[in-house]
Amino acid sequence: MRETPLKEKSIVFIGFMGVGKTTIGKAVAKKLYRDFVDIDEEIEKEFQMPVQQIFKEIGEKAFRKKEKEIIIEQCRSKLKIISVGGGAFLQEEIRKECLSSCIVFFLDLSWDSWKERISLIIDSRPVLQGKTLEEIEELFYKRQEAYSVHHSKVITDNHEVEEVAQYIVDSLKLAWELYS
Repeated sequence: MRETPLKEKSIVFIGFMGVGKTTIGKAVAKKLYRDFVDIDEEIEKEFQMPVQQIFKEIGEKAFRKKEKEIIIEQCRSKLKIISVGGGAFLQEEIRKECLSSCIVFFLDLSWDSWKERISLIIDSRPVLQGKTLEEIEELFYKRQEAYSVHHSKVITDNHEVEEVAQYIVDSLKLAWELYS
């Protein structure tokens, strides 16, 4: 199998839930004229129910299995912008596939900045249900280790979506010029 040229590789956004992977991903997709894929939305389509309901009725194990299937399939296609769920990158198989066939951007947000968003996202995230702020903080820092393996890290604190998206597009274009 021929190696996919850098310019055609799909781009994957990783990071903790609520950091803006979908919002920033959509902005980057628009700027690069690429299709945007939100893995959680694809899983919801497949099960025909929201993520919270999948967790409740079918279980996290079934969710993670489907997540892995869809991510691996999407990573193997070219020219996509892919947003993966906050917990996806904890699976080694997913990590390996994303890193070997795509360009992985870690969207990093400080705990203090993330905390300000909690009220906006807590109800839609099954992983956060029933947890104290201390437990959520522990999860936040524990997951940082999985996110530490990437091709590029973008700090999103105090930056607008457009600003972050443009920075990512500019850095991609520079890399494509340098390495093609």
